[in-house]
Amino acid sequence: MYTYAFFKTPKTDWQFEQDGIAGQVQVVRTLALSALVEPNVDLDEIQQNDHRLVQAVLTHDRIICDLFWATTILPLRFGTCFVSPENLLQHLEANQDKYLAKLNQFEGKAEYRLKLVPSDDAQPELDSALKGKDYFLAKKQRYQQQLHQQTQQQQELRTLLDAIAQSYPNHLLKKTGSEDEKIYLLVNREAEDTLYTRLELWQSLCPTWELTLGDALPPYHFV
Repeated sequence: MYTYAFFKTPKTDWQFEQDGIAGQVQVVRTLALSALVEPNVDLDEIQQNDHRLVQAVLTHDRIICDLFWATTILPLRFGTCFVSPENLLQHLEANQDKYLAKLNQFEGKAEYRLKLVPSDDAQPELDSALKGKDYFLAKKQRYQQQLHQQTQQQQELRTLLDAIAQSYPNHLLKKTGSEDEKIYLLVNREAEDTLYTRLELWQSLCPTWELTLGDALPPYHFV
């Protein structure tokens, strides 16, 4: 049984009608917790076709985002399955206290991605007319300038993280393996305007970075 997300069981007869990966999604309920599921998803078959796999991943994200705007959720990774409805119900009951605590933590909040990209401050090409000692001195100076900029960027990043921690203790720095940096923030949705105001301050603290803030998303990185 393919499973998209967990959420608190609505007090009313609430319905969530969406086309999923292979058919209609359904809600499986316990007294306190519910799960959004799809019973007839064949992941093994989907993973044998790259196009179908990409479409399934996109559908997974779309369903979770739509549900996120309807209620507070614990989003699950693509490919999360349970062997049967009974197994899913047992899992929800066994983990009820833990999941309810998380849902209370996420109530009214969203995840925002703050992306930092090094400013485009390309070093000029070395003068092709330089020869011998002059060439190596110019090359050394250019290398030292690059090291200085990298040091400055790391100092600015530490300053930024300190500033973020003062306002948003729930944040994560995600290493990307590239020059870019990504920081994920858990923020009250009603305080989004304040977040964008703080973005201007943070940019002033990081002149060698370009900062961009993403849209409100489910709390993927905080589950």
